[in-house]
Amino acid sequence: MNLRLYNSLTRRVEDFVPQDPERVTLYACGPTVYNYIHIGNARPAVVFALLAQLLRRHFPSVIYARNITDVDDKINEAARQSGLPINAITDRFAAAYREDMARLGVDPPDVEPHATAHIPQIIALCEQLIARGHAYAAEHHVLFDVASYAGYGDLSGRSLDDMIAGARVEVAPYKKNPADFVLWKPSTDDLPGWDSPWGRGRPGWHIECSAMAAAHLGETIDIHAGGIDLQFPHHENEIAQSTCAHGGKIFARYWIHNGMLTLDGRKMSKSLGNTLILHELLDLYPAEVLRYVLLKAHYRQPLDWSESALRQARATLDGWYGVLRDLAEVSATNTPVPKELEAALLDDLNTPDAFAIVASLADAARRSLGTAGAPEAKGRLLAAASLIGLLRQDAEDWFKQAPAGTSIDAARVDALIAERNAARSTRNFARADEIRAELAAMNVTIEDGAQGTRWRVGA
Repeated sequence: MNLRLYNSLTRRVEDFVPQDPERVTLYACGPTVYNYIHIGNARPAVVFALLAQLLRRHFPSVIYARNITDVDDKINEAARQSGLPINAITDRFAAAYREDMARLGVDPPDVEPHATAHIPQIIALCEQLIARGHAYAAEHHVLFDVASYAGYGDLSGRSLDDMIAGARVEVAPYKKNPADFVLWKPSTDDLPGWDSPWGRGRPGWHIECSAMAAAHLGETIDIHAGGIDLQFPHHENEIAQSTCAHGGKIFARYWIHNGMLTLDGRKMSKSLGNTLILHELLDLYPAEVLRYVLLKAHYRQPLDWSESALRQARATLDGWYGVLRDLAEVSATNTPVPKELEAALLDDLNTPDAFAIVASLADAARRSLGTAGAPEAKGRLLAAASLIGLLRQDAEDWFKQAPAGTSIDAARVDALIAERNAARSTRNFARADEIRAELAAMNVTIEDGAQGTRWRVGA
């Protein structure tokens, strides 16, 4: 079965056919590193790393680039407010982003270009656009001439008038057209800047991604990915400037966009003050719970983030890990990823179907307990879950992990359970109940079963 993806440019699901099957290229827009990212920013990182992993299963060489934007007005403002040098801000939050992604089970990209490391390429791209008549210099700025590119608006499906009306367009006397966007702008002495033919300045946001993608992946790339909020103006502008700078070459052959997050049914945004910081959530919930919620809905659909979704994810993972705990003494067969799960992911990353398949495999593994089919059933469950980044912990460790800022004295818990079992054996049920209550006060739940008494953190 071939990989099929919804191409935002053509607005249909298509077979993925790379321009060179020996070298597949994927570019995803990464973070602007002026603070910790919110949970909505984590969705594309999780989804497109999964896409890269899937591509690697079917093509011999995949180059996945995810950039770091480390020159931006938001970074400048964060540095001003903190009193710290700009690179102290960008270094800190780029490192925090990498650490948080690793905790979330996101594999690093093959290439992680930084905008500030590509200033020569950005200046060269601006010069190419000016030479080809698609950009102009004015008052130490370089601007893209939107009217010079007939395909502007094809990705978002908007007319130029609609785009001007719907965007926060900066009106400036040096612009030929209100929709013209900045490729290069002047910097004052207190701001980051580099020498250029137009004076000391810094790049605009859109030109950075075009330059980095071309530098590492080529003038035409297979897949460009990002959040649907970037479709206009960021991705629309990338297409315009890259196509025009490279003599009409297609910039990206497939455009993949993930849906936005809402919080309890409301749009999640910094302006509304209802964003949830991933760094903080990772200290409150097991990382696999967050990953489960981020992947449970189809990537193109909106995703509502809520406490009930987190509770449901934890309950589901508890059930799956419970199966693995019951099968702890069974050596799993080293089995390939089940074909039905791979088929679901090849169908435009259909993670809802993939999760349903993992659930059915967990049920089959549960039924296999005590049978000759248990090793294979356990192996199939682990192989399927591993591909989507779940069930990677030891089952006992999963149930005994404590929330951040708290600790569990496992030796003390084990001693109390042994004392409770001794009390029960002598029919001292009052003492047994006292110990259960003492454990509950420690946020420990005990479960009596055929395999003895086991415990877990939480209710």
